Amino acid sequence: MNKNEILQECKNQDERLLVAKVLDKLEFTKNKNKIQYTDFLNLYEQEVVLNVINKLGFKQFYLFGGKENTERKILILYPEKLTEEMIRKNHKNMVNIIRIVLPKDLQDEYDHRKYLGAIMKLGVEREKIGDILVDSNGADIIVKSEITKFLEQNLKSLTRFQSAEISVIDLEESRDVQISKVEISSVVISLRLDNIVSVLARTSRSKAVDILNQERVFLNYKLETKASKQVKVGDVITIRGKGRFEFREITGNTKKGRYIVKIDKFI
Repeated sequence: MNKNEILQECKNQDERLLVAKVLDKLEFTKNKNKIQYTDFLNLYEQEVVLNVINKLGFKQFYLFGGKENTERKILILYPEKLTEEMIRKNHKNMVNIIRIVLPKDLQDEYDHRKYLGAIMKLGVEREKIGDILVDSNGADIIVKSEITKFLEQNLKSLTRFQSAEISVIDLEESRDVQISKVEISSVVISLRLDNIVSVLARTSRSKAVDILNQERVFLNYKLETKASKQVKVGDVITIRGKGRFEFREITGNTKKGRYIVKIDKFI
């Protein structure tokens, strides 16, 4: 399968651009025998690139997010002369962690969105930022090494961080990843995807169909636009702009035969 054939299978322009970049890095790794790695990929992008790499039969790769259980990860490609163990010794050349420690009067004031928004105000691309591990007294922000010095020098220029302590720490010293969820209970007329999206996006069924048509919905990290697609227990639904959800269980039925469902939202 050549590059053009692979790109023709992509569902949209964003996917084609992503796959083209990965294919170029893969070619460079093969021809130059050098390590290559991507920006941070979300779960959907990881699914896309892994599908391509597996089709090509390339074996020298792995995903790395800075800590165990991170969601956003970089894809690392390496030549046959190296091993994964050898490369893991050089992770600090690829990924660093910026620690922000807030003063006592600001503790518990900032959430993930506020940290991310602050960094974006500095002109940093989202793809350069991995997971943001938030605690009551601050956050550990996983970033590409290339922007580490810039953030260390410029975060204090933002009003909200002027009195905070900013430092670069070793990967091993960072906070553990905490996976938090909130439960959503609802009644749906059927298990069609448009019904589920309607509940999760808190909108009408017709607006849910619009969201699907806008290619904002991913079922188990794959783009899904079919409104009638049936959702099953254990499925993960991601809606751009709304978050990620796991369909946990069907707890019963109403007298009218509707489904009583429980869905977890990742926060």
